Amino acid sequence: MKITIAFLAPLIATVALAADPGGYYNRTIFTDDFSSNSFGPRWGHYKSGSVVKDGMLIGITPEKSDHAAVDSIRFPGERDLEVSVKFRFVSANAKSFNVWFDDKDYKGSHAGHICSVTVTPKAVNIADAKTGNFSNEIYTRRKSPAGLSDADKALLRTKSKSLPVKVTLQDWHTLVVHTKGDCVEVCIDGKVVGSFQSEGVGHDHKTLVSLTTNLVDVHYDDFSIKAGGAAAAKP
Repeated sequence: MKITIAFLAPLIATVALAADPGGYYNRTIFTDDFSSNSFGPRWGHYKSGSVVKDGMLIGITPEKSDHAAVDSIRFPGERDLEVSVKFRFVSANAKSFNVWFDDKDYKGSHAGHICSVTVTPKAVNIADAKTGNFSNEIYTRRKSPAGLSDADKALLRTKSKSLPVKVTLQDWHTLVVHTKGDCVEVCIDGKVVGSFQSEGVGHDHKTLVSLTTNLVDVHYDDFSIKAGGAAAAKP
């Protein structure tokens, strides 16, 4: 059977990312093991009731809040990033959490959203927010009375990817997310869940990574952000 290079390209990209982090993501931006039992000065928050207690970050969205709890770290712009965090879903009330990559200097998408990884007990979703659901044009139409057109909906189907997983409740797991160029790769407990390529991911000036807790009962530990390659040029 003849196998073309085009067919192999996504597999090659995934294998390359999985094998690469030890050497490529070699610049540490931030780490926190939450042993101080308090948020350090670099942490930012948006509509968050999260606390640091018992050596971990306990994600909490306040009752009646209109937005999930956001706990974030800001830094000078980078393109390629590795985010690692231990997590556990304590109960069935823990619906999901997100790792968001944003550029707070970018005005072409809502809140500067670039891409995200959403983890639930049953699936991982990778999304290109910059050219997808949070691009200004799509976001405005989504909020309008007319809503999205069929063309918009067709476009959005190409801007995210859902991958099935089984994440046990109450156990600690380790999530590692790599962005490299226009590719996002996700690993859980040392195994590659999958990857997704989309043009918006390649945005070269990501300035913020956040943990977004959807409702409650998500715990985090050993959070780190590393950058890959040479430092990004300033915009």
